[in-house]
Amino acid sequence: MFLTTLKNIKYVFLDVDGVLTDGRILVTETGEQLRTFNIKDGYAIQYAIKAGLQICIITGGKSLGVQKRFEALGVKEIHFGVSDKIAVLEDLRNKYGFQNQECLFIGDDLPDLTCMQQVGVTVCPADAAEEIKAISHYVSTRKGGEGIVREILEKILKLQGLWQPDTHIKSI
Repeated sequence: MFLTTLKNIKYVFLDVDGVLTDGRILVTETGEQLRTFNIKDGYAIQYAIKAGLQICIITGGKSLGVQKRFEALGVKEIHFGVSDKIAVLEDLRNKYGFQNQECLFIGDDLPDLTCMQQVGVTVCPADAAEEIKAISHYVSTRKGGEGIVREILEKILKLQGLWQPDTHIKSI
């Protein structure tokens, strides 16, 4: 059942910390906050965008480095420092006119809950909060930062007949 729902996905909403990262933040002496990302997630994001999926980042965190990362990957909808994620989701719904069944949200913690209840397909990493696992259509065996985004984007693109590995896309 879960796999068949992926055939209709056109919009993928991603949280950052705990999904694209392992949720840990390294704070330097100067107060800069550093995160690590899985390079395979980055490749899949680029690939998905080139294949026609809309990737949207909605996160409570703020980081110039993270913003630059997503801009370099080609993500157009990047929303940082968001305290009301559902308001951003509704603004994007008004902007693009998408239907719930066209949307997938990957989240891991309580700030993602409301948005996840408003989309057609919900996914979370293995180490997500129990409340998020309870509403997710798919709980990955991967933890946040371990390639869950690559796993899901690849499944979507394969089911839509759009996964044809291209050596012209470089990993960033």
